[in-house]
Amino acid sequence: MRLAVISDIHGNLLALETVLADIAERGVDAIVNLGDCVTSPLWPRETFERLAELDLPTVRGNHDRWIVEKAEAELSPAGRFAREALTAAQRATLHALPPTLEVAPDILAVHGTPTDDSCYLLEEMTDGRLAPAPRATLAARLGAAACADGVVLCGHSHRQAIVQGPGGCTILNPGSVGCPIFADNPAAPGLEHRSPHARYAILTLRRGRWGAEMLALDYDWDAAARRATDNGRADWAVALATGMVAADGRQGS
Repeated sequence: MRLAVISDIHGNLLALETVLADIAERGVDAIVNLGDCVTSPLWPRETFERLAELDLPTVRGNHDRWIVEKAEAELSPAGRFAREALTAAQRATLHALPPTLEVAPDILAVHGTPTDDSCYLLEEMTDGRLAPAPRATLAARLGAAACADGVVLCGHSHRQAIVQGPGGCTILNPGSVGCPIFADNPAAPGLEHRSPHARYAILTLRRGRWGAEMLALDYDWDAAARRATDNGRADWAVALATGMVAADGRQGS
């Protein structure tokens, strides 16, 4: 079994198309999307339409939920840009996505944790930086999902990782397809040492054991940065072109 896992596209259509082309070349049995599909100052509506064509099994991310639930003043500028770009029906479709999804027997897909789409599963903020969560914290976040021989797929932190969790379960975060920083705070701490690559993973079952290929793909991130600049987001442009926050620490999205 080979399962391509994508997450946190954040409206970056160029990165998504690059990832889809790579998946087609490598050959997989299925693709699953872990959410946060469109929120960005890039191509939210075009990305929604492309994903609608694919009709992938998709988990709802926190940004997919917030695009409907949050008041205008509570949304980040990237969230407002995406809300305005989508029709009411498109926003409702994102909001109606399931918070968790059983992709296959013993494979659970979530965005953050099984119970909280805005909480990291594998990490926590320590001294202003993302650090691995203590094992006890990880076990509490997983709850009943921490079953032996099972797999939990998660996104949200935009950080690629594969971990053997409590109970022997495998936890996979494929990283972010289109957003090396955080969509609601491009200058968030703890993200300085990233890169602009489009990331995803392929989960493979061989001889009864799970393994993963962690992919980081070159794509035209300069074009994505120009799109962000054209839409008034120089901070996003810096992050997309370099994978790092702006040198002056500019905030907001």
